[in-house]
Amino acid sequence: MFTGIVEELGEVVAVADLGDASRFTLRGPVVTQDAKHGDSIAVNGVCLTVVETADGAFTADVMAETLHRSSLGALRTGSRVNLERPMALGGRLGGHLVQGHVDGTGTIVERTPAEHWEIVKVSLPKELSRYVVEKGSITVDGISLTVVEAADDYFTVSLIPTTLSLTTLGIKQPGDPVNLEVDVLAKYVERLLGDRTGDVAK
Repeated sequence: MFTGIVEELGEVVAVADLGDASRFTLRGPVVTQDAKHGDSIAVNGVCLTVVETADGAFTADVMAETLHRSSLGALRTGSRVNLERPMALGGRLGGHLVQGHVDGTGTIVERTPAEHWEIVKVSLPKELSRYVVEKGSITVDGISLTVVEAADDYFTVSLIPTTLSLTTLGIKQPGDPVNLEVDVLAKYVERLLGDRTGDVAK
């Protein structure tokens, strides 16, 4: 389980095509300082399993399903990525509960700078819109954010200077894809209410 508080802005240093999968090598000296084979690290919000670590970098295998359902398939050597280790038991929940299981992808639609922050508009798949509410939580590329405006096909978030400087949302431009994970609590509530009414959400 993650919290959506990005620990480090890492970099893709190599991508190897394995046919039905890809092996990524990513530089992240902070998240690899205590990482070992089999550990989990969230990469742009996608929970990946560490294969090996060396010299401040780690490798992870990404199957075709994940490449197709997330924005990881668009990563290339030199791409910057958000990195986070799982929350330790008893640690502070600085963001919200994040599983690292991407529900869909969106696209940066526009960026509107203000004096001390920036409003970013992101397209939203219609099947996810029911889980997104104003002032609720959403994970964008692994970043826990508060929704400012929620519509059927988009939402907006307000980014403070720290988020802009320490995550990929400071450099992504209109047209760039982002991974989205909605609040898992909303999905559980929907399922429970569906069970009560006999109309289980699919």
